[in-house]
Amino acid sequence: MERVRVERVRVTGPPRRRTPGARTRDIDAETRLGEVYMGSLLREQLWLAVRVLAVLAGTVGSLPLAFHLWPGLTDVRLLGAPLPWLLLGVLVYPVLVLLGWRYVRRAERNEADFLELMSEVGE
Repeated sequence: MERVRVERVRVTGPPRRRTPGARTRDIDAETRLGEVYMGSLLREQLWLAVRVLAVLAGTVGSLPLAFHLWPGLTDVRLLGAPLPWLLLGVLVYPVLVLLGWRYVRRAERNEADFLELMSEVGE
C-alpha cells in the first residue's frame, strides 16, 4: 500500500487591524496618562463582567433557590419531564449562550470605543 503525503496547512484567524492613527504611545511607554487610559478600559470591562455575572446569578442562580422556597414546583411536569430538569437542564443553555454573545459584543464595543478615544487624543 502506497502512502500519500499530504501537505500541512496552517490555519489562522483573521488578521487583527488597528484603527488608523490610533495612538498607543502613552500606553506602550507605560506613562501615567497611559495608565489612566488603560485603567478606564479595564474598569469598564470589569464593570461589564460584574453586570453579566449579576444577571446570571439573578436568573440561573436563583432557580435552585426558587425550587427550595416553593417545593411544589418540583412536582410540576411539562412534556412529561419534571420542571426543574427542563429549566436547569435545557433552558439554562440558551440563556448562557445569549449572555456570552451579549458580553462579547459589548466588550468588543468597549475596545472599539477605546481605540476611537485613542485616535482622537492623537489628533
